[in-house]
Amino acid sequence: MNNIEFDTKKQIIMDLVSHPEYRPLKIKEIAALLDIPQHDRHILDEVLQTLIAEGKLIKTKRSKYAVPEKLNLISGVFEGHPKGFGFVVVEEEENDIFIPGDNTNGALHKDKVLIKIVSEPSGRRKEGEVVQIVERGVTEVIGTFDKSSNFGFVIPDNPKLFKDIFVSKTNDKGAVTGHKVIVEITNYGNERRSPEGSITEIIGHVNDPGTDITSIVRGFNLPVDFPEAVMREVESIPAEVQEKELKNRLDIRDWQTVTIDGEDAKDLDDAITITKKPDGKYTLGVHIADVTHYVKENSFLDKEAITRATSVYLVDRVIPMLPHKLSNGICSLNANVDRLALSCIMDLDENGTVIGHKIEQTVINVDRRMTYTAVKKILEENDEETIAEYKELVPMFKDMEDLAMLLRTKRKQRGSIDFDFPESKIILNEQGEPIDIKAYDRNVATKIIEEFMLLANETIAEDYHWQELPFVYRTHELPDPEKIQKLGQFIYNFGYRIKGHKESIHPKEIQKLLSEIEGKPEEPIISRLALRSMKQARYTASNDGHFGLSAKYYTHFTSPIRRYPDLQIHRIIKQNLNGELNEKKIAHYKSILPQVTKQCSELERRAEEAERETNKLKKVEYMSKHIGEEFEGVISGVTSWGIYVELPNTVEGLVHVTALDDDYYIFDQEKYMFVGERTSKIYRIGDTVNIRVLGTDKIQKTIDFEMVE
Repeated sequence: MNNIEFDTKKQIIMDLVSHPEYRPLKIKEIAALLDIPQHDRHILDEVLQTLIAEGKLIKTKRSKYAVPEKLNLISGVFEGHPKGFGFVVVEEEENDIFIPGDNTNGALHKDKVLIKIVSEPSGRRKEGEVVQIVERGVTEVIGTFDKSSNFGFVIPDNPKLFKDIFVSKTNDKGAVTGHKVIVEITNYGNERRSPEGSITEIIGHVNDPGTDITSIVRGFNLPVDFPEAVMREVESIPAEVQEKELKNRLDIRDWQTVTIDGEDAKDLDDAITITKKPDGKYTLGVHIADVTHYVKENSFLDKEAITRATSVYLVDRVIPMLPHKLSNGICSLNANVDRLALSCIMDLDENGTVIGHKIEQTVINVDRRMTYTAVKKILEENDEETIAEYKELVPMFKDMEDLAMLLRTKRKQRGSIDFDFPESKIILNEQGEPIDIKAYDRNVATKIIEEFMLLANETIAEDYHWQELPFVYRTHELPDPEKIQKLGQFIYNFGYRIKGHKESIHPKEIQKLLSEIEGKPEEPIISRLALRSMKQARYTASNDGHFGLSAKYYTHFTSPIRRYPDLQIHRIIKQNLNGELNEKKIAHYKSILPQVTKQCSELERRAEEAERETNKLKKVEYMSKHIGEEFEGVISGVTSWGIYVELPNTVEGLVHVTALDDDYYIFDQEKYMFVGERTSKIYRIGDTVNIRVLGTDKIQKTIDFEMVE
């Protein structure tokens, strides 16, 4: 049967089963209606299986065929949960659909599925049942091998793949217990039977240095090595700025310019200039590496950059979006060398309001490469030695501090939300072992850069919004109304209120709440619940505002070395400045930006998950050396299965409900707390407690605590 005949039969069958008068049909009924003889039934079966694989047709439990729409089925992607249940992400639905463990019907994480809604509880998310698995989302799994005499199991690194994979002795490639392996799934099993697989690669033993992080990199399918075509393209790029490249650029090499970054940073993509006039007005220049000068649209470099979308910052390494010759070399705004930049130069009045700006293609020359630590020593600690070392720049830093504080005050007044939860800084030795963990220092220097980058991003976004040109925006949507309602009910017990309708709350109300609870015993619990009510920010081709920043216009302009959305808008801005943004180009960007923003958002999530997993792994490794030791911590989460406690160094562990053995504790879901039945003792989010480290599990990346009186 040729392709034309096959496609014709597919269409005829689709027309047939879609007919309004027909109910779901058995194969013999379809054969009879199409007058297909018994000896050609295998051809019909082949067509039906193809339609099922394409998600156009479904086979019911009674072996009848129908289109999903007739059975009110919904298509989506299954997101597994370690406890065996899951959620289906549906594009048209605002909230994911909950799938109980009994209703997964063999679906695994990332499978494309068809589901039916079985329950719509009032005030809670819909519940569904997987009716058909349309397409498997995972074909290879990274995990730890556990060997028995004649077989073994691979325990997936990703806990969302909640089933171990059976491996027969003939398919184990000689792996032993503790080996990190890649296993190809050969049989997906069902709700009663484990998936089966064949080991294709042994990465290394779990105790070998570097194996753990490499496994995470492979598990998230993060691209490490650059293709040869990309590297050949990089070779043609000069290591230094050429004289001919300075044509039609604003030359500001004589402006006093600095970069301010962490000590370890090598990809320096933003530099600052500032002047303060006698009348209190400022001119602030935010100068960003002109990456698009070297990364041309549709080049091998560009295509590779968008497939990565972001640099990934793991605890022991950086997986860059661009090769090092660009990210650490010609694109990096290193000191005392000429560099090409795209600059946003803003004039501000004495109150910190932008009263004018211009966007220019520039050439700059950075005077000093500053660190957050050095600037902090100058401005916060008045360290005489550091002040003497950078004496010519000290007045500039004081002007920066004054303006940044003005901007910060203005931002808070309009309602910008600032969740000040500490990030982790994990320090490793040469063998990759964690030797210290502490909270990342947010100081005056980090706040200066934060405020200046925010201002440039807002200024650029507003400019291009009003020009009505295709653009990439950073969007943060309104919080989930149900979560805001729950937050409102909870804080009412503490005497607080959130004004406004739950559907259209203003960010100022959240910021006001955070200000009211500052320093109060209930601050940790309420601020955490407020954070959990927020949605995740994402990239969009439309300007929909940024709720968390209380900003009508926001984009990402300031990091094109490590974020593709920034690189994309640089390209648009430059073409606009050069008069190249004609109707054809505008139509081109309108057609590609929805997909670009969707892909960048998805790959940003992947990078964040990989970063979280490496941090969790090293925290487990660090705490495994402290088993039996006691620490003071704060309850950071309360669930039906136990209490999460966060230590001052940002490590979080679980006190399992079975470890609360001094009483029988009742879980109060509404108030996020456990109450002792006999003693009335209460454990709630935000309480300070003493714990002892019980144990760690490097494979599951978990830390167990117990309470200490």
